[in-house]
Amino acid sequence: MSKRTKGQSRWRMRVLVVEDNPKAADSLAALLRQAGHEVEVATDGPTAVSAAENQHPDVVLLDIGLPGLCGWEVAKTLRALPANKRPLLVALTVFGEDVDRRRSREAGIDLHLTKPVDPDRLQQLLGRFRSIVAPPEDG
Repeated sequence: MSKRTKGQSRWRMRVLVVEDNPKAADSLAALLRQAGHEVEVATDGPTAVSAAENQHPDVVLLDIGLPGLCGWEVAKTLRALPANKRPLLVALTVFGEDVDRRRSREAGIDLHLTKPVDPDRLQQLLGRFRSIVAPPEDG
């Protein structure tokens, strides 16, 4: 879990947005930054793997249809990381058929959401995850 800055009561999470559409990536990153998260963006599979290995995000929001490596291959690679380095993997994709959801589960993706995703729903999900993994408040 990411650090808390002085005077800040909410923990910021490190979020890696993996999306090959630049406008969609920028919009999602801006939304997450506005909510106080630290955000990195990767636009292809190999860059996503490298960023996750180097930045150790808490959450990866992962498109499936990516150049270089598809999102399912990225997920399989990230699931091979040591347990204390594994992020929450959330698929954000247009692929919403049962077979796609099954492939996501098999690849180790924790949650499969189809686009367009309601920004409020995404914030709620991230808030729930943060409440589970964040250390207790000082006080």
